[in-house]
Amino acid sequence: MAILLLGLLIVFLSTAFLWSWWRDRSSLINWPVVGMIPGLFSNLYHAHDFLTSRLLQSEGTFLFKGPWFSGMNFLVTADPMIVHHTLSKNFANYVKGADFKQILEVLGDGIFNADSDSWRFQRRTIHFLLKQPSFQMAVERTMKLKVSKGLFSVLDNASKLGCEVDIQDVFQRFTFDSICMLVLSFDPECLSVEFPNVPFEKAFDCIEEVIFYRYIVPISIWKLQRWLQIGQERTMRKAWETFDFFVEQCLARKREQLDQRKNTVESENFDLLTYFLVEDGGEDGVFTKSNKFVRDMTFNLLLAGRDTVGAGLVWLFWLVAAHPFVEQKILEEIREHLGENTGEKWRLFNVEELSKLVYLHAVVCETLRLYPPVPFEVKVPVESDILPGGHHVNRDIKILYSLYSMGRMEDIWGKDCLKFRPERWISEAGKIKQVPSYKFTAFNAGPRTCLGKELGFVEMKLVASAIIWNYSIKVVEDHPVSPSLSLILYMKDGLKVRVAKRNAT
Repeated sequence: MAILLLGLLIVFLSTAFLWSWWRDRSSLINWPVVGMIPGLFSNLYHAHDFLTSRLLQSEGTFLFKGPWFSGMNFLVTADPMIVHHTLSKNFANYVKGADFKQILEVLGDGIFNADSDSWRFQRRTIHFLLKQPSFQMAVERTMKLKVSKGLFSVLDNASKLGCEVDIQDVFQRFTFDSICMLVLSFDPECLSVEFPNVPFEKAFDCIEEVIFYRYIVPISIWKLQRWLQIGQERTMRKAWETFDFFVEQCLARKREQLDQRKNTVESENFDLLTYFLVEDGGEDGVFTKSNKFVRDMTFNLLLAGRDTVGAGLVWLFWLVAAHPFVEQKILEEIREHLGENTGEKWRLFNVEELSKLVYLHAVVCETLRLYPPVPFEVKVPVESDILPGGHHVNRDIKILYSLYSMGRMEDIWGKDCLKFRPERWISEAGKIKQVPSYKFTAFNAGPRTCLGKELGFVEMKLVASAIIWNYSIKVVEDHPVSPSLSLILYMKDGLKVRVAKRNAT
């Protein structure tokens, strides 16, 4: 009799649970044992907007309770004061954490995973490299080459054939080729009119999708899948092996080239891999030349250089296509400051010319405000702390910053925060307004502010100005647009467009 009553109780509770969940799937109910996971999973198809609505209801911060003993309790926030406190004022108390490093184990000990001395050493190294004139010249040379020989060829072909093209795929291929040339001095030639299948480039996408999956399920589940080699973890293993093989080949080829030319760096063919292998790092010199260190540094730089720019560009062109007056203002600014068409088949602008395009810079800022390439960031407190607003956190609570949501907060951006309005970035004097990094978080904030911020602006403006000046891009009618569920904020279904060559102006 007791067993029967227990069975009936279980059935009753299960039915009540399912009925309540189905009745109000938009809520986050903290259920016994499973926590708020059911509510999250039922809204996973629009996770970023769902979290944004929850944050708006909770005045910018709420506690997400995960399953019991899962280590998935998060303080989710879009409060700039909390961002400022944790990423700047009390920076030393907030680290990536052990769970983060396990989730992103594929990145090894690279700068995204590193804390403390390792992070400081890598940051100094990368900062020094990015400031080198030889690297800055290599960036402009590489970008112009890939735009003229790759990007323009693909767009011109699409224009002549009158066919649809996935501009997101185009930008992913373009940025992957570009960053491989800058880091490895190797052009994978992903971007061509044939759209070749390049396994190691596709492996990159798979790795990012699995990393996101690891974020939203308990560690015990994905670790069990990894042990059994099933599901997403089987995909991860294959993609990881594919990409590691590619990097190892590049390392071996570079070492052979350096041996042949007596380990010297040629400024006209500058690449970051050569620097890591050749330059003396003082006490850390031997460490910097180890295969593991170079592999980890390479992987992190490829991730940073490929996806942040690629994702930013696809959202920019979608927004510009949806706001024709913005496109017209960009064209007018180019004509005003850089003159009319010079008669060249295709026209490209250099870094000095791009610095004159204030409105285009504002367009990039506004795009990144609404669609930051990295939509969320996670930190773990080393010691208990009280945050602005009175929230208490300890080592059992992770802090998740929704960068996507921050761009949609009236308290930060005003009542028109959902509107695409580049003018908000331009002062009365016609200059770009400086917004604190803890409010405009697309490039992170505090000591971990993105080292490639200025480089990212240059790359996005160079590509955007070149395409907008030379081509008209129209999104295919009724093409669905929504953010992907991945580490990087791409579009779930890509962005199908039609391309037309502009008439000479």
